[in-house]
Amino acid sequence: MEPAVGPPDYAVPVAGYGAFTGGNHRTSEATVKEKLGSTNALYPLVTAIVGATVDGTPDFATVAHVGVAHLKGITLGMGTMHLTNRGILENGTFSVNLPSEDMVAITDHIGMVSGAKEDKSRHFGLFYGELGTAPMIEECKVTMECRLIEHVQLPTHDLFVGEVVGTYADVDVLTNGVVDIAKLRPLLFDMASRKYWALGEPVARCWSVGKDVMVDQTAGDG
Repeated sequence: MEPAVGPPDYAVPVAGYGAFTGGNHRTSEATVKEKLGSTNALYPLVTAIVGATVDGTPDFATVAHVGVAHLKGITLGMGTMHLTNRGILENGTFSVNLPSEDMVAITDHIGMVSGAKEDKSRHFGLFYGELGTAPMIEECKVTMECRLIEHVQLPTHDLFVGEVVGTYADVDVLTNGVVDIAKLRPLLFDMASRKYWALGEPVARCWSVGKDVMVDQTAGDG
């Protein structure tokens, strides 16, 4: 079979936007982009184990669709089939527990079984904070207890918006009093590859590396 020549019919050349070469300049050649339908391409995402109390019993679900609404705001996108959802609505509280790489097997297991069929709390040591109904996992080096602020019912998912009430961390993952992700080694979930990934190396310092670019732009305006 002869190899295909040129871009496929569904590849869209973006006129005027070639490869980025640094500074303010782009090459004159068009970049070929392939349309992937309505695919959500925001992966990978940090994997969390969400906890709640359901009918007086601690329950957990592995969730990758965890977001940051603001510095103390957390969002959860959870399929409506999860028993944990009922506990969040029942008590108005939940926990977000961040497993490290060495917890990958149990994290995956918690995401594959239903709390209606297995007491998932038996896999962990548990503790509680001031809310009293947000079970947190001792084995997770960073945990947060949250109060439910808003619930939005979507066709296949529940969207929960919560406020962090308390954050707890093992001292061995802290640097200067804050969580050091290089020490935590969180699990990253990627939908496309159906794999958990590890954290890589830092690329640059935030609110710093871009300063040179801004200086160049200002100089070019002269």
